[in-house]
Amino acid sequence: MSSWDQVTFSLSPRSKGCYLITKEVLEKVPQIKNYEVGIINLFIQHTSAGLTLNENCDPDVRTDMDAALDRIAPEGDHYIHADEGPDDMPGHVKSSTVGVSLSIPITNGKLNTGTWQGIWLCEFRNYKHTRRIVATINGKRK
Repeated sequence: MSSWDQVTFSLSPRSKGCYLITKEVLEKVPQIKNYEVGIINLFIQHTSAGLTLNENCDPDVRTDMDAALDRIAPEGDHYIHADEGPDDMPGHVKSSTVGVSLSIPITNGKLNTGTWQGIWLCEFRNYKHTRRIVATINGKRK
C-alpha cells in the first residue's frame, strides 16, 4: 500500500551562492526514515533560486558552479525586467536553467544518492533570502 507525506519548511537565510543543504533537508523531513522504498520530491517555491544534486565533498565545486552560472546569466543593464535590481532577471534565468525540483529515491529509510551526491540550494540573489521547500514523499512505509 502506498503512503504519502508532505511537509513545507524554510531553509536558513542565505545570500548568493551554492550551498550543500542535505543535512538541513534530512533534519526538516524526518519522515524519510519511515519509508522502506519510495521517492521524495523537493520543490522550491521561488523564481530566483534552484535545487540540484551535485558534488558533496569539495566546496570549490560550489564556488565554481556559482561563477559558471554568472557567466551564463551575468548581471547588467541589458535586461528589460529589473524590478528588484540588477540580480533580478539573472536570478530568473539561472532558476530556469538549474531547475526548481528534485526527485530522489528512498531506500531503507535513507536517500539513495550516489557517494558524491548532495542536495544543493543555488541562491541567485545577492541579499539573504529565506527559501521555502515543499517535500512530498510517496512510497511503502516500513
